[in-house]
Amino acid sequence: MADVVIVGFGAAGACAAIEAADAGADVLVLDRFTGGGASAVSGGVVYAGGGTAQQRDAGVPDTAEAMYDYLRLEVGDVVSERTLRAFCEGSREMITWLERNGVPFEGSLCPYKTSYPSDDHYLYYSGSEAAGGFRDAAQPAPRGHRAKGRGTSGKILFGRLAEAVRRRKVRVLPGTAATSLVIDDSGAVRGVEVRTLRDASFLARKRHRLYGKWSAKPGIYVPMIRKALDRRVDRIERKHAREVTVGARRAVVLAAGGFIANRELVREHAPAYRGGLALGTAGDDGSGIRLGTSAGGRTGGLNRISAWRFLVPPSAFLGGVLVDAAGERIIDESRYGAATGERMIAAHGGKGWLLVDDTLVREARRSVRGQSQWFQWLQALYLLRRGRVTGGTLEEVAREAGVDPAGLVATVEAYRAGGPDPMGKPDEFVRALDRPPYSLIDVSIKPSLGYPCPMLTLGGLVVDEDTGAVLGDAGPIRGLYAAGRTAVGICSRSYVSGLSLADCVFSGRRAGLNGAREQGHVDKNENVF
Repeated sequence: MADVVIVGFGAAGACAAIEAADAGADVLVLDRFTGGGASAVSGGVVYAGGGTAQQRDAGVPDTAEAMYDYLRLEVGDVVSERTLRAFCEGSREMITWLERNGVPFEGSLCPYKTSYPSDDHYLYYSGSEAAGGFRDAAQPAPRGHRAKGRGTSGKILFGRLAEAVRRRKVRVLPGTAATSLVIDDSGAVRGVEVRTLRDASFLARKRHRLYGKWSAKPGIYVPMIRKALDRRVDRIERKHAREVTVGARRAVVLAAGGFIANRELVREHAPAYRGGLALGTAGDDGSGIRLGTSAGGRTGGLNRISAWRFLVPPSAFLGGVLVDAAGERIIDESRYGAATGERMIAAHGGKGWLLVDDTLVREARRSVRGQSQWFQWLQALYLLRRGRVTGGTLEEVAREAGVDPAGLVATVEAYRAGGPDPMGKPDEFVRALDRPPYSLIDVSIKPSLGYPCPMLTLGGLVVDEDTGAVLGDAGPIRGLYAAGRTAVGICSRSYVSGLSLADCVFSGRRAGLNGAREQGHVDKNENVF
């Protein structure tokens, strides 16, 4: 029994726990594994602006209004103008709040465009802010605040939040999967039915913990390993877990991630988005969303999946042109990778080739190591070796790659014509492409260990934007809240790096605070845990 019971211990769940505890609530957090979820295996980037301390340290001018102008173009009407403005206007305070809870940031600005900076830089352009069509409508600024730590920084961000949760004496129960909600006769949510390994043997709990950890990493990169480990996890849970009722005096907060690990749900709602790398953990199986709908909660945006087809690093590749099998241009190459992935899947069957000349290939080889994390470097090497065909002329390289020669020649002639780029790519990224041999690099979206396409789900339960309460047909469901990728939020239409974690913080804090303020009740059931 607790005042507030939180299902899921990633960034959203941790932020909800901190706010609920600070509001005076007795908080219990449940997690199927040991916590972290997709947040811990992420890049640890938080999208923030409006003049953060890190932006000021880097000499970067920014305002909440400029941030709003850009995000309105990206996110559309997925949330109201009032909610988006509140998100932008509270952005500086959000970073300060994270810092107070131990998350480190730094204002070392990345001087080149990249999908994720090296360990020398922790502030960067993490979206399409400087791309054509955006910079004229909204003053661009780097807003990707990467938690300071070597490699991918999600483990740092979540680890510090987890420490902050435990400093507040919040109870965390690992090895516990929520199976159903406890709903009273009035329709209010009063608790959660769970299957827990709390009383299992030490060996069973240790094996469950290790298999879950290995499934998250390295299993995220090798799906067959993940499947084998997940089967072992399931066997341990079936054999050793026992069913328990967890009562909630005030509220239940669902913060159990998205559903990218549930291939049946992906096939049902977004069938074109298969063949990608499931960016998350086995816990991202849609269980939180399922719990919400069982109480009458509505869903939205379940067809929205972010597919990342990054062309950089190396930054030299921004000078190339991305074409389809007909040789036709696909998109402004300086756009964010999720925009590129969506365009390729929606309009070009997931097929694409990047045309570069000898000058760009040489520049890419010189710069790629210094601009990359280890995994980005390996992917770039794959593209420059196994993913590339060459030819002395445009027609020759097109035939070698299986691209229409006439279409490619026409596209390059338009690209070289002078004046504004046909796709709106800013002038600083446009290159002549006039030095053979030419290369076509296959960047098609397909299963690949060498060059995977990470994907994550964006939709979830529809919530009241003022409180985070899950909405049913008749309004808010009493005692039920949702946050992070379990809920519709800021990034549920369009994603740029850092926007999901920022929304986890924003929506997690909102749900935790309002869940703690929910009018309490007395549960006389003596069998609750």
